[in-house]
Amino acid sequence: MGEMRGSGNVKIIVTGASGRMGRMLVRAVTEAKGMQLVGATERQGSELLGRDAGELAGIETLAVALTDNIENCPEADVAIDFTAPKATLDHARFAAQNGISMVIGTTGFTTEQMTELQQTLIDTPTIMAANYSVGVNLALNLIRQAAEVLGPDYDAEIYEAHHKHKVDAPSGTALAMGRSLAEGRGVDLDKMAVYAREGITGARKSGTIGFSVVRAGNIVGDHKAMFISDEERIEIGHIAADRMVFARGAARAAAWLKSQQAGLYDMRDVLGLN
Repeated sequence: MGEMRGSGNVKIIVTGASGRMGRMLVRAVTEAKGMQLVGATERQGSELLGRDAGELAGIETLAVALTDNIENCPEADVAIDFTAPKATLDHARFAAQNGISMVIGTTGFTTEQMTELQQTLIDTPTIMAANYSVGVNLALNLIRQAAEVLGPDYDAEIYEAHHKHKVDAPSGTALAMGRSLAEGRGVDLDKMAVYAREGITGARKSGTIGFSVVRAGNIVGDHKAMFISDEERIEIGHIAADRMVFARGAARAAAWLKSQQAGLYDMRDVLGLN
């Protein structure tokens, strides 16, 4: 058995720990200074239940076996959750009842689910971000600033591409870009977004924010906001080459969250960009 790291420091539960992102989160937590993985969950019926989370992540044995119930995990400070909306809601209820802070990277919530999640975690320190990359969160600030300066005279488009297994569209990061853009313009994204174009659509309506989506191959994440006039085009983009950038950002967020009061934060709070 490998030596347990970070004993006495920030104790972390990673949910969905056998998935592609979950394994990277296990690695990021284990590699981070001052952090200790104490619990790891996986869905009911998984053939990987009981396996060691460290071994599945391709690192040392951590003596942390996958369980199908978060209630079986030891006492922890923070749960990092990149699963699915229903599972995240279940984990949030447990976290709220047991004084565990939450770092949430799950996307695809319905309006009703998001309302329930926020109500459940109202007294819990929580970070919710569509993307935990430092570069993406810097880009969100730049997009907001560009939208404020350029105004609605520049047509605005958001492009995103992800791997073929992603189940929601547009991506949470693309929507976050849209919200930053709308915020810079002082408008409501829900009223200005155009998510689909097909057939005879007519001329573009001034001030709208268009979205386009690609799902193919193993694309990790490609996002771009474009501001286009008749004379020029400004692009603010981000390309992720490795999912570890998200996992390391989430681990950084968990370390920051440990000392925060109850409230809903995002990654820009962690980075001091808000």
